[in-house]
Amino acid sequence: MNKIFIFIFLYVSLSLNLFANPNIQARTAILIDYHSDEVLYELDPDTQIYPASMTKIMTAIVAFDLLKKNKLSLDDKFTISENAWRLSQAGYSSMFIMINDQVSVENLLKGIIIASGNDACVALAEGIAGSESNFADMMNEKAGEIGMTSTNFTNSSGINDPDNVSTARDIAIMSKYLIKNYPIFYELFAEKTFTWERTGGEPIKQGNRNPLLYKNVGVDGVKTGYLAVEKYSLASTMKKRDRRVIAVASGFNTKNLRSTESLKLLNWGFRNTNTFEISKKNETIFELNTWLGTSNKIKVSTKEDYYFTINKKDISHLNVSLEYNGPILAPVTKGAQIATMIVKNKDEIIKSLPLYAIEDLQKVNFFKSLITSLNYLIWGDV
Repeated sequence: MNKIFIFIFLYVSLSLNLFANPNIQARTAILIDYHSDEVLYELDPDTQIYPASMTKIMTAIVAFDLLKKNKLSLDDKFTISENAWRLSQAGYSSMFIMINDQVSVENLLKGIIIASGNDACVALAEGIAGSESNFADMMNEKAGEIGMTSTNFTNSSGINDPDNVSTARDIAIMSKYLIKNYPIFYELFAEKTFTWERTGGEPIKQGNRNPLLYKNVGVDGVKTGYLAVEKYSLASTMKKRDRRVIAVASGFNTKNLRSTESLKLLNWGFRNTNTFEISKKNETIFELNTWLGTSNKIKVSTKEDYYFTINKKDISHLNVSLEYNGPILAPVTKGAQIATMIVKNKDEIIKSLPLYAIEDLQKVNFFKSLITSLNYLIWGDV
């Protein structure tokens, strides 16, 4: 077994208080790295919560999914029911649509995402599924598909219902899914205003409910929430250069705490951790020596993109090693696992990644093989 060690030494001058726990003043919270999925901070992240308007993230996802599959168009229009209209008259956050209005899917989505309109949620749900109950079934099907194991949706808006529940961890999973799978539609979450040219009145201009959008610190979504039983909540994400982190927290006592503590958590993630790209899917990482092959090298890679996140204080202890039985004996079929890359922090293995041949390697013919073997016996490694 040949083992090749590649050592990474990065020396950073750091003060001890840089790594202090952020002590978020919420009932539950989680911070994850978008690329590596590493949990950077958690505070009872599996505690059941009432997700309130963070529910609307899934409402948008269901619509985005249909748009992506060309089963729905942004130009499609739905007729506003009395059921949807009544929510705009009940004191909830609203888009202020009117009964029998014909409203496009695009405007309803803006009313949901930017204005946090509960009336727009019901209108979209009824237009897509016939009823809000049927739409909630679609939401739950999607939640199960993407790994939200502790979530149950009963409505499209998140208005108070004891059975409409989730967790901070599940909301983070949902937020990442949104950003990863619908990057163009996700841009709606960064829009700061929406003007609805309503029927029978002056246009209504509303601002995005997400307070972090206005701070110009790299936050580009996701969604606020509030219920008297849950208090204030926020799913948020910050991007700096090629890195992104996602924070979800709930149970803040005030709006101000929701804003300041969420921003503190996002900044803490960037200050205290680094994320490294280990490999890109099907891109050559190493070329390994071969034996009796038509080429003396074979290229290897991973089948997925891989990243890992590490606390900055541990960077100087990082090393990567490559393990394989070498030289690689021909023939080799494309896609065969022929090596393993191991990432360690001190003596702890933090990633162990299988490496696959990204090309076929044929064996040389009998006579060339014989000559090569004889040369090796006479002259050694040739």
